[in-house]
Amino acid sequence: MKNQKKLPIVVSGIRSTGHLHLGNYLGALRNFVEMQEKYRCYFFIADLHSLTTHPTPDHLQDSVRDILAEYLAAGLDIEKCTLYVQSDVTEVIELYLYLNMNAYLGELERCTSFKEKVRKNPNNVNAGLLTYPTLMAADILIHRADIVPVGKDQEQHLEMARNFAERFNRMYGTQLFPLPQAYKSDKPLVKIPGLDGNGKMGKSEGNAIYLADPPEIIRKKVMKAVSDLGPTTPNQPKSEPVQNLFTLMAHVSTPDTLAHFEELYNKCEIRYGDMKKQLAEDIIAFLSPLQDRIAAYWGSVDYLRKAARIGAEKARSSAQPTLKLVREAIGIRRLF
Repeated sequence: MKNQKKLPIVVSGIRSTGHLHLGNYLGALRNFVEMQEKYRCYFFIADLHSLTTHPTPDHLQDSVRDILAEYLAAGLDIEKCTLYVQSDVTEVIELYLYLNMNAYLGELERCTSFKEKVRKNPNNVNAGLLTYPTLMAADILIHRADIVPVGKDQEQHLEMARNFAERFNRMYGTQLFPLPQAYKSDKPLVKIPGLDGNGKMGKSEGNAIYLADPPEIIRKKVMKAVSDLGPTTPNQPKSEPVQNLFTLMAHVSTPDTLAHFEELYNKCEIRYGDMKKQLAEDIIAFLSPLQDRIAAYWGSVDYLRKAARIGAEKARSSAQPTLKLVREAIGIRRLF
């Protein structure tokens, strides 16, 4: 454990807005499992971030439990990483306050994700959405992270976290916060497409296969996936919806199965219904072992509580020294 302190620090989290999906697993969780072997990792369930959409108390608690079980089932090990619930680490909230004091309205309003949220939900433009980047920065900076795994849509938030860290260091004449870098993998980044024919798989897009989906739901979703009218000439370039189906198949099916449907497509003999049936069965088979492990964790509430408690203790032991130095740098000291 002594050597662990010298390892680069990694921080990442996923919002507790429902079950994780196939894209989360293939694009993030499998990387997390590898990273816990090489870095000092802090992985959290971002329940505070999810409050911007006003979940009910029961839904919020269920989502936290579900994601914790899915994290563990995916292979995260509480002995190898720090796995915690965001709201259990109150130091994050205090750092969020301090960072907000030095974050400017203009830069927050220019954030792409904020503008997109305003466009999609003009009746729910709350302060939490506006200051989302400062809360994300607090998540990262509280552990003085060196590395942050981010997708394309989160790159701006990481850049803002770097700006907030640099601004704090400059304003208070300290080198307290390192400037976190995006994680660069030796492998190509995995982007899992959704079933709606464009973009990536996501919770809010309604185009996802969830890790907890039963077989009949998976079959129904895949059979409804967008395709096209089929190729009209041999070796015709694939449309985006059809390429998405082949991309999904590349991740869950055998190479022989993928090659079979590639050949049928190139010969203009493909029947998308047959391909979707095969894809659905392959997704079901791919997820089956993972779903068995998820069910086992769901059935062990005591272990989930223990894992969350251990994670909170480890996360706070990292966060408390950082917050102490932040308060000292700002000039917040006890007078008695």
